[in-house]
Amino acid sequence: MIEAKQLTKVFDGKKALDSVSLKIGEGSIYGIVGSNGSGKSTLLRLISGVYMPDGGDIFVDGEPVFNNVGIKSQIAYLGDTPYFLPGATINETAKFCRRMYPHFDNALFNRLIEIFPLDYKAKIATMSKGMQRQAALITAISISPKYLLLDEAFDGLDAVMRRTLKGILIEGAESRSMTTVIASHNVRELESLCDCVGLIHNGHILFNDEVENLLGRLHKLQAAFDRIPEITAFSGLDILKTERSGSLVRMVIRGDEDEILSYINRFSPIFAECVEPSLEEIFIYELEAKGYDSKNIAE
Repeated sequence: MIEAKQLTKVFDGKKALDSVSLKIGEGSIYGIVGSNGSGKSTLLRLISGVYMPDGGDIFVDGEPVFNNVGIKSQIAYLGDTPYFLPGATINETAKFCRRMYPHFDNALFNRLIEIFPLDYKAKIATMSKGMQRQAALITAISISPKYLLLDEAFDGLDAVMRRTLKGILIEGAESRSMTTVIASHNVRELESLCDCVGLIHNGHILFNDEVENLLGRLHKLQAAFDRIPEITAFSGLDILKTERSGSLVRMVIRGDEDEILSYINRFSPIFAECVEPSLEEIFIYELEAKGYDSKNIAE
């Protein structure tokens, strides 16, 4: 399990992370969503032990990570700009990883080099951005880590490779309880993959829950009336947003769908229906309700 307690990191007097607390369970595929500069990459580097906290604690399996060789041997961290040894090929990179990581899985490596269509004897530096990302993923996953940390994992991958990677990550969670943490600014990419998602903004975790729970927390209501009641009539609902157009009212409401419709039906609408928003829409509505700028949260 990964556990952060009041985790804080400061750069040049500015808090990149400010008292962040969260837990990520074993075998989970956890998504960290946020705009550029929100603190996603900093959080991954603290979890992997690249950075030392300036405040609070970060534990993996109950142990602090920084300078902990035993714990780090179970973590594979792939940053948004992968690093490779100068002039190395994929095969040479794998040879290096075998010496560094005791759980390197040769059978898994051989399977992955069949899945990803690359020249494994070519120098990685001569490959395209998408191919370099695939090369980095092959070696990171072949390490057979207990914890796989990916920063913008799908960047540069085409649709087929993105689907392939998702399948590999799901298989890793199911077959060997691998925990994957993916940082991304693209909510839609993570919605169908992750079982838990946290939204980070300006160094703070604003939401942190299972995707199933997050998807049920808001509803978009559309209702038509012969005569629209005054907005104050809906004061018993937890309304985030309201729009009126003629006889039609649209609202974004927190709460249970049946309870929302039961409340609306008191006013004898011509029709009323609730639509479940996407995870991306939920984050945007919640951010706006809290007074945050929702731009660049998702693409």
